[in-house]
Amino acid sequence: MTRFWLGGYGSAMEGSADGIGLLAGDADRQTSLSYRGAVTQTPSPSWLAPHPTLDVVYAALEGDAAVQAFIRSGESALQPLGEPVEAGQNVCHVAVAPRGDFLIASCYGDGRVVRIGIDAQGRLVPDAVNRAAELRAALLGEPLEASAPAGVAAAASDPYAGSRTAGGDERVSHAHAAAFLPDGRIATTDLGFDLVRIWRASTGSAARGLVLDHEVALPMGTGPRHMVVHPSGHLHVVTEYSCEVFTLAAGRDGTWAVVGSVLTSPIAEVGTDFPAELARTRDGQFLYTALRGSNTIAALRVQGGGESLEPFALADSGVDWPRHHLVHEGKLLVAGQRSDTIALLDLDERTGAPLGIRHQAPAPTPTSFLLVR
Repeated sequence: MTRFWLGGYGSAMEGSADGIGLLAGDADRQTSLSYRGAVTQTPSPSWLAPHPTLDVVYAALEGDAAVQAFIRSGESALQPLGEPVEAGQNVCHVAVAPRGDFLIASCYGDGRVVRIGIDAQGRLVPDAVNRAAELRAALLGEPLEASAPAGVAAAASDPYAGSRTAGGDERVSHAHAAAFLPDGRIATTDLGFDLVRIWRASTGSAARGLVLDHEVALPMGTGPRHMVVHPSGHLHVVTEYSCEVFTLAAGRDGTWAVVGSVLTSPIAEVGTDFPAELARTRDGQFLYTALRGSNTIAALRVQGGGESLEPFALADSGVDWPRHHLVHEGKLLVAGQRSDTIALLDLDERTGAPLGIRHQAPAPTPTSFLLVR
């Protein structure tokens, strides 16, 4: 039976989820799913990420500015593995290193990018020594905050100095997601400053934090949100404000740069549609993003050596405000944040196009899925 852990928003984030939930499917290749209730009492676990080798799940507690680890304690149960660890305001994403020795938390509210250590049992280690807080102070010309949580790296300055939004408000850093690159470096998005940052994880007993390597500035107002690393090594980045997918590649000197961009769909409406997640098939032939607003799923075909994308299909997502989706066994699972539902879409095995809505089910303010291994 196919099962998924389900992240969601609780009352503090204007949602109805009571904690990490469980979705369970039937035995027939997951042709339907039903919500089986909360397996933890956790406030707004909006994003979930797995440990690469242990039966441990890490949750971004968005309303509580913290990250917490949970260990599998039964066939369909989780229990806390230690106390929550401070991250930053509105922590909305966590990504676990391939070796399972640390994670990166991205904080939308204050722009922090936080490295938190993980021990051999999967517990979070909040006392990592880290020079990245000093880096932040140097970049921003601010005094070092003694209260900053361990492992904090943060936004540098706005690449568009002195710039303001169209409404006249000052731009604010909004870290949104992280991805581990093939060479061991880490990419993070800053939706507020229109940046993709490339970091190096420092090592040794004196510094176990993040060191800023370089930045890739996207056009102002694009709003880079989520990313996927393609098997070719390219990095695809979906933008929330301009409805585009940018493709980045590393040059011979290791510096990343934009090598292409395309609209998620020819009929996507900037200012009405706000792309959320970006997911790919296992073989990397197809990408899918959800357009919140029109509540559709846009499909893109990967061409060339991974550097070129072509939008080729648009379909009803089956939910309202599709915040997250993933590809699983030839289907697309979609979380509807505002409709309190999830939907299951069939995908054409040959063309990759969404074929239609197979199944819909109620679920409390769903925000992310994670396959139960």
